[in-house]
Amino acid sequence: MDTPHHVVLLAGPSGSGKSYIARRTGLPVLCLDDFYKDGDDPSLPRRDGLVDWDSPQSWDAEAAVAAIARLARDGKAEVPVYAIGADRRVATRPFDVAGSPLFVAEGIFAAEIVEECRRRGVLAGAYALRRPRGATFLRRLARDLAEQRKAPRVLIRRGLALLRDEPAVLRRQAGLGAHPLGAGELLRRVADLLAGHPRRS
Repeated sequence: MDTPHHVVLLAGPSGSGKSYIARRTGLPVLCLDDFYKDGDDPSLPRRDGLVDWDSPQSWDAEAAVAAIARLARDGKAEVPVYAIGADRRVATRPFDVAGSPLFVAEGIFAAEIVEECRRRGVLAGAYALRRPRGATFLRRLARDLAEQRKAPRVLIRRGLALLRDEPAVLRRQAGLGAHPLGAGELLRRVADLLAGHPRRS
């Protein structure tokens, strides 16, 4: 399928700076975290009696791919707004790629949809942001505390678990087709992609 717009998928461990790097590309950015399932969804995975928000099953991959395909085809779509503190979607908003040939879709589960986006012919590239683990832990904790995402003790416990699991997360994302890169190389790759996708008049 030849579409006027294509997506750059940006994965990486939680707190690695995906949103910041995505904005630095200068491209329109779709936040894939807005496609989490609502907290009362019966299909949510659980671990030790609690919802496992770090599992891909806590995320609506089908809805995310549908939105990306619509953006690739039409350049605009209604996308959800998710309140992490409330564990649910609270609104929708219009998203417009503003004529750009590329847009970024970033989120911890971005690698889960690499193959489907490729199959649909809308994929420009797929990457996983790789950072030093200690820096990622501190960045994630500062962000989550500032945004009051959960109780501090929950955030610390979750942060330590994510610190331990980070190498496995990157290996999984790489196995799904998202190439692990440092921030500088990732930005250069996206710039090269953009040079190969000139803006259409």
